[in-house]
Amino acid sequence: MRNGIPNLSALQAFEASARLGSFSRAAEELSLTHSAVYRQVASLESRLGVQLFTRVRRRIVLTDHGAEYAGRIRHHLDQIEKDTFGLVSRTGMGRSIHIAVVPTLATTWLIPRLADFQREHADITVSLSVRTLPFQFKDQPFDGALYHGDGLWPGTQGGLLFPERELVPVCAPELAARAALAADTGVSALAGMTHLHLASRPDAWRQWYGANSHLYGPQAAGGPRYELFTMVMAAVQAGLGVGLMPRFLAQPALDQGTLKMPVPQSLTVSQGYYFGYPQRSERSDALKLFESWLKSAAAGVGER
Repeated sequence: MRNGIPNLSALQAFEASARLGSFSRAAEELSLTHSAVYRQVASLESRLGVQLFTRVRRRIVLTDHGAEYAGRIRHHLDQIEKDTFGLVSRTGMGRSIHIAVVPTLATTWLIPRLADFQREHADITVSLSVRTLPFQFKDQPFDGALYHGDGLWPGTQGGLLFPERELVPVCAPELAARAALAADTGVSALAGMTHLHLASRPDAWRQWYGANSHLYGPQAAGGPRYELFTMVMAAVQAGLGVGLMPRFLAQPALDQGTLKMPVPQSLTVSQGYYFGYPQRSERSDALKLFESWLKSAAAGVGER
């Protein structure tokens, strides 16, 4: 103990147990024994004079005080990790950056291209975490963020990587073939199709119908909601209905013929994908190189 600060090992054991809901799983993560983690947490509780968990047979549940403390400790441990990575990077013993990114862009666009960055900068480790909502960098252990939006977040700098440009309706080829048999190839060709919606863009289909001067009715509004574009894409490929996808994400499948546009109308959008980082912090050389590579990789994305 120093100035009332608990042992770091005890705090790590507590945070892992709280996050994973199990002493055994925490022990696996920390490469310790179950009894060692239990003793660390029990010692912490004894030192604080506060019960952090209630124990029912093999289950552990955070108390109200424990849940509040776990959140605070997690934040401080994340900050220690970030500060350590930053120090290591600046001293030249290795370079590492941690980037927050929206999930679909990470899996379909960024990760497939990361091998190119790694070949150019083999000494830089790029870690990725998913974030779907805006956040303040001072509260998160990230060096930068790649996200969808209307502009840069307040208190950040960076820039637009590429505009999204348009959303296009896509479906499985067999559904598109049925639409082609409709009386006309206009918007009404979608009348019998299940409309798939993205939960974070609940008005996208409504806007698409409005842009094409057609009534947005209950049949179009009543389709299932999915949390991610990757889920919408999987549902479309499984023949569950028609979905609105960013053209740059759907274009490879359209080129291959595994997806079709049942109607030609699209929805023009103003949002884009931005790369941002804290305004008042000095960027590491690794982050500067990553940003430069991102801009190069994003050049021309979405252009037809």
